[in-house]
Amino acid sequence: MSQTNTSLLDEVVQWSQETCRQELKTVLPKLTSLHHQSDSWDDHIRILKIITDMFLPHIGFSELEEECFSKILPKAATMFETMIKELMDQAGGLSSQNTELCVLLRTILQAMMQIIDALSTCVRHVASFGEAPDVDAIRTLPTCVLKVLKETFQHCKDSEVVYCGRLSLVADLLQGLFKEAYSLHKGLLEMLDHITFDSSTSEEDVCDVVTVIHSLLDICSVISNLDIALHANTWKFLIKQSLKYQSLVEEHLHHSDISTSLCDNLLVSFHNSVELAEQIEQAGLQETRQSPEYKLFQKSAKMCRFFANTLVHYIKEFKFFLTKYCSRFHQLYLQIICKFSPSLCAPVLPKALSEELNAAALVPMEAFLLQLLPLRAFADVVLQQDLRLSPEHELPQCLLLVSLMGQLGCQPEEVLQLWFTGSQFSEETPRLPLYQAIFSSFRRCYTERRVPVLLPGVMLKGQAQAHVTLHQHICVRLCASVAMLPSLYFPVLECCLVDAVLQADTQTALLAIDVWCFTARYGTAELCLHHVLLIAQLVKVCTAQCYQLFHLGLLLRRMVFLMTPNHQMELVAQFPPSEAENLPVWQHVLLRALSQDARHRVEADVIAFIQKVVTDWQNGGYKLGQVDKVNVVLLSLLAVIRGQPSPEEQCVLSTVRVVSQLWFRMNSEQLQTHTVLQQTVQLLSSISAILVKQLEPQVICQALLCLDSVVSQKCADQLLLAAMEFLSSLGKIFVPPDSQIQILPKLSSMFGVFLADKSWLLHQHTLEAFSHFAENTNHEEVISQSLCVEETKTKVVNYLSKTVNAQEDVVSRLQRLKQETQVMKQHNEKLECSKENVSNQPEAATDEPCPKRARQETSAQEEYSRYIQTAESALKALLALTEGKANTSAPPPQWLDSRLQELQALITQISTVRHTT
Repeated sequence: MSQTNTSLLDEVVQWSQETCRQELKTVLPKLTSLHHQSDSWDDHIRILKIITDMFLPHIGFSELEEECFSKILPKAATMFETMIKELMDQAGGLSSQNTELCVLLRTILQAMMQIIDALSTCVRHVASFGEAPDVDAIRTLPTCVLKVLKETFQHCKDSEVVYCGRLSLVADLLQGLFKEAYSLHKGLLEMLDHITFDSSTSEEDVCDVVTVIHSLLDICSVISNLDIALHANTWKFLIKQSLKYQSLVEEHLHHSDISTSLCDNLLVSFHNSVELAEQIEQAGLQETRQSPEYKLFQKSAKMCRFFANTLVHYIKEFKFFLTKYCSRFHQLYLQIICKFSPSLCAPVLPKALSEELNAAALVPMEAFLLQLLPLRAFADVVLQQDLRLSPEHELPQCLLLVSLMGQLGCQPEEVLQLWFTGSQFSEETPRLPLYQAIFSSFRRCYTERRVPVLLPGVMLKGQAQAHVTLHQHICVRLCASVAMLPSLYFPVLECCLVDAVLQADTQTALLAIDVWCFTARYGTAELCLHHVLLIAQLVKVCTAQCYQLFHLGLLLRRMVFLMTPNHQMELVAQFPPSEAENLPVWQHVLLRALSQDARHRVEADVIAFIQKVVTDWQNGGYKLGQVDKVNVVLLSLLAVIRGQPSPEEQCVLSTVRVVSQLWFRMNSEQLQTHTVLQQTVQLLSSISAILVKQLEPQVICQALLCLDSVVSQKCADQLLLAAMEFLSSLGKIFVPPDSQIQILPKLSSMFGVFLADKSWLLHQHTLEAFSHFAENTNHEEVISQSLCVEETKTKVVNYLSKTVNAQEDVVSRLQRLKQETQVMKQHNEKLECSKENVSNQPEAATDEPCPKRARQETSAQEEYSRYIQTAESALKALLALTEGKANTSAPPPQWLDSRLQELQALITQISTVRHTT
C-alpha cells in the first residue's frame, strides 16, 4: 500500500463519528477502492474494519448494497477462502517445536475471526433499521455470509484431521471462531426472516431466495455432527423459508436434495438412537436417567422426531414435486420399521427407551404414509408386481400394506380406486390391487409366520387384546376393510380371494379363506349361496388330487356352515350326491354343518350309491378296473361318517356291512403290486377307526392281516398313517378271548415296527397313536410286548413324560427356520411352476384322441389265487378261534357244525364243476 493510502487510513481512524458522517460521500469510495486493491490480509482486514465500524452506521438503507456491500463483501469472502486454503496447506507441519508456524496459523485464525466480526457488524446494521429489508438493498450480504459460514463450519468439522492430532495448539481459537460463526449464523437467519416480497417481486429476487435456501441446505450437510441445536434451527428456517415463499420458489427448489437430506438425517438420528439404546441396555444403565448416555439418547431421539415431523410437513406441502422420490420414501419406511418389534432383526431394548423411540419415529410414520397415500407414484412403488426386498424388509412391507389399508377408509374415491383396483391400462406401471399385494406379502413372510412373531391385538371391550400372530393381526384388519369396502370394488376383492386360495402356500390360502368366510357372513345369504355354488363347481372340476383341491375343499367345508337351511337344500339339489360326478363335492362337506333334512338326504344318497357301486363290483367279478369307482364312494362315505358326531344307526349298520365286505375282498399279495388297492385299504382303515366298536372280530383280524403286509412293504406315508389311526382306535374295544390270539400279537408286532421307524413324521404319529391306545386299552400285554426293544421303550417313556432331549437356542432355531424358508419357498414355486406348465400345454395335443387305457382286469389265474387266499385266511382264523375256545370253558356256537357242513358241500360242488369243465 502506498504512503498516501497509509496516511489516509491513519488519519481516518482518528476521526469521530460525526466526522465520518460528514466525510462519508468523499472518503467511502476511496476506502472501498483501497479495499479492492489491497493484496495483503492485514491491509484488507484493516480497511474492512474501518468501513464496517466507522462508516457503515452512517450509510442509508437504500445505499447499502450499491455503495458498500457489493464493493467490499465479495472481496472479503474471497480473502476468507484464501485464508482457509493457507491453513489447510500449512497445518500439516504444526508442532509445539515449530513456534513460527504455530504463530502464523494462530494469526490467520484471528484474522478470520475479524472478518466474521465485520460481517456480523453488517448484519446487525441491517437489522437495526427496524423495517423489513428489501432484497435489492442487501443482495450481496446473504450470499457472502453464507459462503463464509459454510467454509468456517467445514474447517471446524475437519479440524481433527487437518491439524493432525495437534489440535490443542489452536483449539482455543477454533472454539472462538466457531462461536463467532454461530453468532453470525443466528443473526443472519433473524435478518432473513424479516424479508418480505410484494407483488412486484422480480425473477432475480426469487433466484436470490432460492440461492439462500440451497446454501442453507449445504450448511446443514456440514453442521449435522457439529451442534444439534444449530442443525435443527437451520433446518427449521430452511423449511420455513420454503413455505413462506412456496408459490414463488416451489418450481425452483432442489426437492431431490432437500428430501434426500431429510431422509438421510432422519435415518442417521434414528440409528444413533437405536445404537445408544442398545448400549444403555448392555451396560444396564436404563434405570439411570441422569446418566450422560441417557441424556445423549434423548437428544438423538428428539432430533429423530424433529426430522420425521419435518419430512412429513415438507411432503405435505410439496408432495406433487416429490413423486420421483417415492421409492426413497418407501425404503425409508422399511428401514425404520424393521428396527421395531416384531421384526426379527429388531434389537432388544428397555421398555422405556423403546417407547421413546416409538414416539420419535414410529408414530410420525403413520402421518408420513397418510401424506403419500394419494400419490400414484407411491402406489406404483409399493404395489409393484416383482418387488424385490431383502429378507428383513419383508415383514415391514407387509405391515406397511396393512397400515395403508387401514387409512383408506377416509380417503376420496380417486384414492380408493388407485389402491383397490390395481393398474387398469397397459400404458400404466403394472400395479397389483392392494388386497392381492397383502396376500403376496404375507406369503413371503415365511420365517415370521413360523417363529411366530406377535403383534398387538385390537381393542376388545375397552381393553387391549393380548398379542396375536401375524395371521390374526392381518386377518382382523382385512375383515374390517372388507366391512367398509364400497360395492364397486367387491369384484376385485373376489378375484384377489380366489387367486390367494388357489396359490401354493397353504397358510396364505388359510388367510384368504378366513377373509372369504367373513365376507360371506357379513354379506347376504344369497351372496353366500352364490359363493358356495361357485366353489363347489371348482371342486368338482378339479380332476386330480392337488393343493388347489385341498384349499378349495377346506373353503367349501367352512362355507357350508354359513348357509341357510333352504340354501343347503339348494346345494344338494344342484349337486345331488346320488350322481358319481358330484361325489368329489361331498367329500369335503361335514354333515354336521347341514340341516337335518339336508343331512338325511346326503347320507341316504351316499349310502345307497356306495351299496350300488359295491354290488356292481361284486357282480362284475371284483375287477381291478372298477376299484377307482369304489375308492371315490369310500371317500364320500368317510366324509359322511366323519362329518357328524353320532351317525344314525341305519347309516352305521350299512357302513359296517360295506366295510366288512370290502375288507374280505382285500388280498395282501395284490396290495404289493396294485396302488389302487392300497388307497382302498387306506380309506377302509380310516372308516374302520371311526366304527371300530361295531366291527366283528373276524373283520378286525382280516384288516390286521392286510395292514401287516402294508407295514412290512413300507407303503406310502398316507396309508401308514391311516393304519396307525386304525391301530390306535383298537384301544377303545375289548377283544373277545377267542379272538385275542389272532389280534393282540399282530397289534404288538405292528406297533413295534412303527415305533422303530426312522422317519420323524411316522415316528411322531406313532408315539401319539400308541399313547392314545395305551390310555384306553384293557389289553396291557400289548403295551409291554410292543416295547421289547429298550431304545423304543425309552422313547415312549420320554414322550409320555414330555421329556425334551435337547433345547434349541433362539439363534440356532431362527437360523434353521431361515434355511427351511428357502426350501419351502422353492417347493411352492415348483408346485406352481408345474401347474403352469400343465395349463400351458399346446392345444394341438387335445386334437388327438386320448390313448386307450390299458386294461387293468386280472387274469383268471390271479382271480383264482385271490379267492383261494381269502378263503384260506378265513378258515385259518376260524381254526384258531375254535382251538382257542377248546382250551376255555366257553363252547363254540351250536350252529357251527351245520355251517361247516354247508361249506364242505360248497367245496365239493366247486371241485365237481372244475373237473366237469
